[in-house]
Amino acid sequence: MAEMEDEDDTLPSAAKKPLPSKERRGSAGPRAIAELSARLTRRPLGKRGFTEAAVITEWPAIVGSLLGSSTLPLKIVFPPGQRAGGVLHIRVASGAVAAQLQHLEPLIVQRINGFFGYGAVIRLAISQGVVPKRPPRRGPPPPQLDAAAEAELEKRLEKVEDVELREALASLGRHLAIKR
Repeated sequence: MAEMEDEDDTLPSAAKKPLPSKERRGSAGPRAIAELSARLTRRPLGKRGFTEAAVITEWPAIVGSLLGSSTLPLKIVFPPGQRAGGVLHIRVASGAVAAQLQHLEPLIVQRINGFFGYGAVIRLAISQGVVPKRPPRRGPPPPQLDAAAEAELEKRLEKVEDVELREALASLGRHLAIKR
């Protein structure tokens, strides 16, 4: 027993102190997946010039769903020592998409910089290749009303002759009724 105490005394005093909570390993309670994924993806995405994964995941929202499904941002190359005025390298699925992308380049650069919040990109570099399919984004399920409220909504919309318009108004009516 005395030998153990002697060994314990030989340890530096810093080794005896408990680690601060940030340096402590193990469970510190539940953590958000976004926090963990951001930490895991920071280095690989940083090598490609992306400061966050949202540029890739939100790409269809930035450039539009049509271009977003047939293009893929690959990397941003910045001038040495700077984080602005970069060239965004994009892979396109076909020559037709490349021509459309070239035509819309000023608008796309503006949208990308609006996403970043500063002049991160000044031009696009386009290459043709295979672009993986993105799974379609699904919205939330439509709200469900009770039978009486649904009947009231149908009664109000029975005079609308256009089927598409009636469905759109019914969807709007359901959303408004749920919020009340």
